[in-house]
Amino acid sequence: MRAMIIKEFRELRRDKRTLAMLIGLPLMLLIIFGFAANFTIDTLTVSVVGSDASQAEQLVSRSPDASDQLDLTTVDEDGTGAQVRDQLADDEVDMAILTGDASPSDRPTVLIDGSNLFAAQTANVIVAGLGDAVDSEILYNPDLETSWVMVPALIGLILTFIGTIITSIGLVREREQGTLEQLAVMPFSSASVIIGKITPYFILACVDMVIITALGMWVFDVPFNGSVTAFVLGAAIFLFVVLGIGVLISTVSQTTGQAVQVAMMTLLPQVLLSGMIFPLEAMAAGVRWIGYLLPLTYFTKISQGIMLRDSSWSYLWPSLAVLVLMAVVIFGTAVVRLRRDLAPAKAR
Repeated sequence: MRAMIIKEFRELRRDKRTLAMLIGLPLMLLIIFGFAANFTIDTLTVSVVGSDASQAEQLVSRSPDASDQLDLTTVDEDGTGAQVRDQLADDEVDMAILTGDASPSDRPTVLIDGSNLFAAQTANVIVAGLGDAVDSEILYNPDLETSWVMVPALIGLILTFIGTIITSIGLVREREQGTLEQLAVMPFSSASVIIGKITPYFILACVDMVIITALGMWVFDVPFNGSVTAFVLGAAIFLFVVLGIGVLISTVSQTTGQAVQVAMMTLLPQVLLSGMIFPLEAMAAGVRWIGYLLPLTYFTKISQGIMLRDSSWSYLWPSLAVLVLMAVVIFGTAVVRLRRDLAPAKAR
């Protein structure tokens, strides 16, 4: 028995991936749930417009909760309701206060972005504290349905699962079956091998995306208010990123088990730190920056912006640009690594 125990410890010491999961994964979960698991939004950005905008500032200052949690980023007496609705659609502010001629009633009207679920819940509490002094309206998700916020993010999560885990097994299976060397001696470039391997997964993932989107709209009544073209473009670029991650994982793994281990370690942070479950604004600054390195963060912004708010291209293009950059870097790295793996076989 003693010999078996020693043998297992030696194997664990040599298996760095398993050792990383045993030690690194618990530490990752501790950090994430300790610093990122927070549903409370401390500060809401607010735009105040209309002829009585200065009076709205005084109204906010009279409420302790409102004055502590509301950041009046814009106070414009010449502003209109259409302008602040555009700001809300492009996620520039969490809520807006319409006053005077900009308000549809005799009292100030508060517009709340319901697509930002936790911020909207905090805003509701603040508005309730103001009593009958204001009217309120929740945009984009009037009933604050969790499913309306989650379904656009779940589309990205499913694409991530297919692209990262399923694709990572593809090239590893070639390695295990000994067919990778056969590919090496064929007149294929490394880029051709990668494109040939990911094309079936890309097509299947596109089919899954259509099915999940349609089911989400049908079963949960999730709206699709924006541009189909923008959504398809964002999903296609995002798919290239996650498929590239899957191929990259396969180039650093020797067995299917190793590929699944690494894929799970890259998938977990995307689930927890992309803003899909916990809002990025509520995370500690030291953890939040990790979320901005994850592709699911940007697809969630794109899908929620298009489906719920009909966001403009000026809001969408920065996220699209980041995904394009990620696709270039990740695919470039995967091609270089695969070329290095195929080089010894070509030399023979």
